[in-house]
Amino acid sequence: MEHLFTQYIKDILAKQFDKQADAIFTKSPILQYLNIKTKSAQRGSKSRASFANLYAIYVLVEDYINEGYLCSGNYAKYEGALFTDLLKRTRELPFGAKLQNHALNSRMNEEFKKYFPECESAPIIRDLQNNRYWINEYLLKIKIGRKTYNIAKSIINIIDEYARVKSESFQRFIEQCQELENIENKDVKKIKNFIISLLAPNVDARLFEIVSFSILKYYYKDEKIYWGYSLEDINEDYLRLYKTGRTNANDGGIDFVMKPLGRFFQVTETLDFKKYFLDIDKIERYPITFVVKSEDEDGVLRAKLKESAKKTYSVETIVDKYLASIEELINIPKLKSIFESLCAQGNLSFILREILLQSKVEFNYDDDE
Repeated sequence: MEHLFTQYIKDILAKQFDKQADAIFTKSPILQYLNIKTKSAQRGSKSRASFANLYAIYVLVEDYINEGYLCSGNYAKYEGALFTDLLKRTRELPFGAKLQNHALNSRMNEEFKKYFPECESAPIIRDLQNNRYWINEYLLKIKIGRKTYNIAKSIINIIDEYARVKSESFQRFIEQCQELENIENKDVKKIKNFIISLLAPNVDARLFEIVSFSILKYYYKDEKIYWGYSLEDINEDYLRLYKTGRTNANDGGIDFVMKPLGRFFQVTETLDFKKYFLDIDKIERYPITFVVKSEDEDGVLRAKLKESAKKTYSVETIVDKYLASIEELINIPKLKSIFESLCAQGNLSFILREILLQSKVEFNYDDDE
């Protein structure tokens, strides 16, 4: 597979290995994996960046180099890097501040195996008892003819370059938001088209969640409810939507919570009902609304979910109980419809500012940078 960033990878390899670069690129599973994971580099800030798995490789290869095993030494005798040190280093890298531990623990190896099922070597070796980690040195050493080449430095350079390109891309996204904010009274159509472009199936999951939240926050803000512990003591409250954590964090949490109703929202881009079951189970089948990154209509989504559920759970009563816990499905067409109505009410500038605010928080952007 070749894409725009592939040439960056080949250029980096050529600087280190000259005429052997193409052969090394072709023969190395880990370089092929990096090629797959960096295809979003030139697609802008709206495409998934995949930093977690890349950084799991990066910090282990960096440790391998820093410990002196690139030039000499018996890496097989190395006691291994501590998990806490690796995670700390991961969070020091660009866009890495809020990354979780899943990539180091299993997710990277599992995905690598999916792409390269015939490769017997997993990239990350773990000693769970002692919390020690190693990069699989076998994957770093590529034999071409009678000579063996170590690609450790190239791996670091490739991921560094990818992070630089993605950082520039996100910088442009922030600048575009700010530019639109400055001209909000002059070109409403341009701003609307920009936000609508972020409501698409191919948009990065984090941005989709941010835009969904920004729209729904202003959609519910003017709705009132009346509640109280007695008829004589009734409270009047506006609905408020809160974002409960980082986007796409895989932390087992709920994405949005509404006060004072206590309504739960979960953003998802999958129609695999196992994921829905997990979300429903963790709140003990409390009613939950799913914001789905799909163009499918509500009826089609529910039919697909039911079909998926039946393949996993053969008992129809169980399937029906889980489906009944889905309070509402909010798809892309519904988000666009809500957005249009909010624009008609004069909320466009507020939504844009919320997107800008949440994006800066999500991507650890500092105005002084």
